[in-house]
Amino acid sequence: SLVVLFGATAGAYGAKLGSDERELILLVWQVVDLHSKKVGTLHKSLVKADNLDLSDQCREVSGLTPEGLGKAEPLDRVLQQFSQLVSSDLKVLGRSSYTLCSDGQLLIRQVLHPETSKKNFLLSDCFYSFYDLRKEFHSCYPSSAAVKDQTIKTMAEYLGLGTDEAEEDFGVWQVKTMVAIIFSMLSEGCNHVFTEPETVKYKYETGPCSKSETVDSETVIRARGLPWQSSDQDIARFFKGLNIAKGGVALCLNSQGRRNGEALVRFVNSEQRDLALERHKHHMGSRYIEVYKATGEEFLKIAGGTSNEVAQFLSKENQVIIRMRGLPFTATQEDVLGFLGPGDAFVLFSCEEYAQNALKKHKEILGKRYIELFRSTAAEVQQVLNRYMSTPLIPTLPTPIIPVIPPPYTIATGSIRDCVRLRGLPYTAGIDDILEFMGDATGDIKPHGVHMVLNQQGRPSGDAFIQMKSADKAFMVAQKCHKKMMKDRYVEVFQCSGEEMNFVLMGGTLNRSGLSPPPCKLPCLSPPAYAAFQTAAVIPAEAAALYQPQALLPTTRTPQASTAAPPTVTYYPAQAAQLYMNYTAYYPSPPVSPTTVGYIAAPPGAVAAPATATHTPILPQPGALVRMQGLPYNTGMKEILSFFQGYQYAPDDYNGLIQLSDQARSVLQAPKEWVCL
Repeated sequence: SLVVLFGATAGAYGAKLGSDERELILLVWQVVDLHSKKVGTLHKSLVKADNLDLSDQCREVSGLTPEGLGKAEPLDRVLQQFSQLVSSDLKVLGRSSYTLCSDGQLLIRQVLHPETSKKNFLLSDCFYSFYDLRKEFHSCYPSSAAVKDQTIKTMAEYLGLGTDEAEEDFGVWQVKTMVAIIFSMLSEGCNHVFTEPETVKYKYETGPCSKSETVDSETVIRARGLPWQSSDQDIARFFKGLNIAKGGVALCLNSQGRRNGEALVRFVNSEQRDLALERHKHHMGSRYIEVYKATGEEFLKIAGGTSNEVAQFLSKENQVIIRMRGLPFTATQEDVLGFLGPGDAFVLFSCEEYAQNALKKHKEILGKRYIELFRSTAAEVQQVLNRYMSTPLIPTLPTPIIPVIPPPYTIATGSIRDCVRLRGLPYTAGIDDILEFMGDATGDIKPHGVHMVLNQQGRPSGDAFIQMKSADKAFMVAQKCHKKMMKDRYVEVFQCSGEEMNFVLMGGTLNRSGLSPPPCKLPCLSPPAYAAFQTAAVIPAEAAALYQPQALLPTTRTPQASTAAPPTVTYYPAQAAQLYMNYTAYYPSPPVSPTTVGYIAAPPGAVAAPATATHTPILPQPGALVRMQGLPYNTGMKEILSFFQGYQYAPDDYNGLIQLSDQARSVLQAPKEWVCL
């Protein structure tokens, strides 16, 4: 027997059902005996949602009102009634078992499973197996429209069935038409047999992943904005109703080995991945989660491993992994076992009960340190051990590093109008969008000549500057691309000079009334003079580990003797873009891709030579480094400088500020000395 099931939510309808996280408000069903071709009673049940604010589309299509829904039963009670009424109808028809049949995947996978998971009650077993009528129809009638283009109405029209929806209530017509379609498929001309139902996994299965595996990029997504304490099971619950591949949740770690709020998730096929993308900005608790496409290569980089020891550790089925962080460096395996009691600092427990007991020891003392305990995953084991087997996450001493970039590049200066300014860019636009917008003119861009302008929060401001090979090339681009469309916005393109570009990159403004200087008003930010040098950046290894490789550091200013101007004059150097790193980030032009730039540690012997030849190291003396942790995420450079307002340093020894990524929330400074006023 089949139970033909139709439902609707308080929000989107049709192909977007469930994509807006709105609650179920209607269920309609009817039992169909496939052998006798008899049907049971047609049932229609309204569902009282927690939020009775109906969308305009829902009101128009369903004809339902908040007042009517306010008198209905909640979802858990409706599902109980559903089970009771189905059992009763089956007895009347002389049947005992059944499988659900719905119009597509969305009602069961994208509505029922996610909603019941959030409301913390279990669905009965019947909701873990169902027939997709669209797939069954296309299998029976191969010449019909593609599965993704099918609807109840198109299937009925293909068979020549009546399609006047106005004759019946919303939901009733849909179920009656689905039953008529099924009877047509069972007719002598087709004799269709329902044999392979869709399945929903009961739970997520953990497991290891090898770097030698082939992972289809059409099955992987990146989830961003996760609570730091979320586990693989929490993520699987967020995607409840969709089938995640075994070991398919990989929690991403930052350069310090801590979770960074992102995860890569691998699904069993592209269809499940596409449904997962529809959960973009759905909520996990009070936080919304962003969901984007990712690649198989990215997944293997996080989850894949090559160590036989790790593979053997992770090979046991149905185990629970707990990660211990903060262990004393002298801790031994015996110390760990003594701390936890019998168990097998990743620790594998044989069952959930033992793991829960172990987690009660979170932040208890081992030796002289408290130990953090939290649930872990196979992918996290791979990431941590892969890193430790290659190089430490952070060196014990801050070793200078060599940026793996082409030869040092310069920022344009002077009054030659060989630059263009792009204004009004979509806030989602990246360097690839800009290069596509430029078209054939990308060949005339100087190396490392694309500069994205960011606001004080480090987000795109809608502006960008591009250095062209000549003023003529800049003029041609401005003429060709001015007010050309990028995505859904037109972009203004103006010819400008390198001097004008640098004022904006420093935080100044450029408009019809001319140049307005950047906000350098504090005395410590306006020394009499600066010296500018185009040398490769050399920063501490710890900073390189924290700094995101997508953004290149600008060139470092090295102090040299210079003649001081009168103290009443405020001077804004063309090369002082490093002073306002929160306003701008530099991206390389082709052929170097932003994602290919990384850093490697310099061998001890290689550090001195380049330092003496081209620049002064950024750390001239031990103890000159100040690191700030725990900054609010909206902190800008002004707030940091105000925090240190009571201190000053010698202007001629100023080496600049480097604001790291939002993820690191750190600032490195290198003054000669701090003096309390």
